[in-house]
Amino acid sequence: MTDPLHDPGFFRDPYATYDRLRGAAPVQKVPTGSEGHYSYLVTGHAEARQAFADPRLSKDTARFFAGQASRRNLHPAVSRNMLASDPPQHTRQRGVAAGLFTAGPVARLRPYIEQVVDGLLDGWEPGTRVDLVEGLAAPLPVTVICQLLGVPRDDRAMVSRWSNELFAAGRPDRIDAASHAIGDYMTGLVASARRAPGESLLHLLIQQGDEGPLDPDEVVSLAVLLLVAGHETTTNFIANAVLALIQHPESLARLSRDPDLIAGSLDELLRFDSPVGIATFRYSTEALRLGGTDIPEGAAVLIAPGAANRDPARFAEPHRLDLDRSGAAGHLAFGHGIHRCLGAPLALAEAEIALRAIVTRFPGMRPAVPGEDLEWRQTRLMRGLQALPVVL
Repeated sequence: MTDPLHDPGFFRDPYATYDRLRGAAPVQKVPTGSEGHYSYLVTGHAEARQAFADPRLSKDTARFFAGQASRRNLHPAVSRNMLASDPPQHTRQRGVAAGLFTAGPVARLRPYIEQVVDGLLDGWEPGTRVDLVEGLAAPLPVTVICQLLGVPRDDRAMVSRWSNELFAAGRPDRIDAASHAIGDYMTGLVASARRAPGESLLHLLIQQGDEGPLDPDEVVSLAVLLLVAGHETTTNFIANAVLALIQHPESLARLSRDPDLIAGSLDELLRFDSPVGIATFRYSTEALRLGGTDIPEGAAVLIAPGAANRDPARFAEPHRLDLDRSGAAGHLAFGHGIHRCLGAPLALAEAEIALRAIVTRFPGMRPAVPGEDLEWRQTRLMRGLQALPVVL
């Protein structure tokens, strides 16, 4: 049996594959990666929610790969970050970062986000064709997170390129090289911030680290994580949401008539086409049973929020976009449990502001190419477009 998660058709439309796998079993053993490697894939909603919160499924990848022969050469700031750790290390680091993206700080960011969105859209002319990914979905979140971290304007395109390279499926050499580029860069940025006091998010991390539980390497790794996670998934969120709306023109027209409905539609847009297809790696620290399937100790476990969000056992008519859907907030696009996305409030604010501006300025926006001609990123982790050509 071949790896069902690397078929070219899977990246174009993973939902047929998810339905087939879930129909066989909500948790099952599937071949992944190189010959002879298997993982347990979780595609059911109830099972995914349970797995996200199960302490027997560890995210400590360094511990999992310890002693195994490997040719990988990831920078420690990438391989040993908060996302790849368990309590108490995870609890300690998340405690430092948790207050940075709560409702209050995000609300204070909204005027800046609106300014960035307006600046990006001011150059768009009705009747012209633009790439929504290149013109808005990619630059908006990277501009915001780089501004927060104090990344100089001239470095932002370079940093964004390295971040994108971290998800180059099937190219471990490119991933490793990008990890060192971005890890070394952030090490230097942290050192510069230590020498020049300021009020950026990076300065706040340094201060809290110096006064609290973080060592200097953890400050760097947390900064790298915030930089990468702070824009990659939000880019996909915005682009996937716009694609869903232009492919459902009645929904687009409705939001154009009443943009105040956008905030309440975000959960359904996240559920419908999650920006994360399959969550980052976990493994079982002991034998367990999940969704009727026995998982042995030491097995790789992949949780698929993209599949869980289309589970008919949880969402009626899951393949239909319904902006009035009751219970859409039960989606798992941000994960669940102690590793739930820390930046969810910021992502929601950026998406809401971006969508409001788009539907207000360009209510008649339509696809510039057929859906089957769209190019999707070749990675099972991210569900995102390479480009989204639209006619304004």
